[in-house]
Amino acid sequence: MSVYSFYIFDRHTECIYTKRWTEHHAPPTSRPSATGALSNGAADVPVATRRAMKLEDDAKLIFGTIFSLRRMVRQLGGADDQFLSYRTGEYKLHYFETPTQLKLIMLTDMRVGNMRTVLYQIWATLYVEYVVKSPLAPTEHPRGVGVANELFEGGLERFIESMFSPQP
Repeated sequence: MSVYSFYIFDRHTECIYTKRWTEHHAPPTSRPSATGALSNGAADVPVATRRAMKLEDDAKLIFGTIFSLRRMVRQLGGADDQFLSYRTGEYKLHYFETPTQLKLIMLTDMRVGNMRTVLYQIWATLYVEYVVKSPLAPTEHPRGVGVANELFEGGLERFIESMFSPQP
């Protein structure tokens, strides 16, 4: 069992933190297009820029999915129902929202059970302790300025490793 990625969105729908543990790479294609020219000039864009654009697009897709599913759950089930997770043939998405509308999302292997308590622990023990209580951290993240806290990142890495490392 493994964790694929982790996202934090603030109350303004901005992705303020992204972490990936495994990358899914498509096989490289070296075939030229039918006209022999490069399509849309992708060769002109540096690899780091393309990777950043893909991460931003992934975050937008994740948030859009969460927004739509939460709305559907509330319309079909009533105001008391909550969206917790969904599963596809490739991954399972886990969702936790704090009272301040901070949204924590984790993509894992399909076999992983409910991660709501794990997401709560990440928020309560790592995010609150290292980001919220830090005098150097901003209280708002305008225009997607993210969480840049080494203690939070290291603690998250150790926490995930302890949860998903193979036990002897």
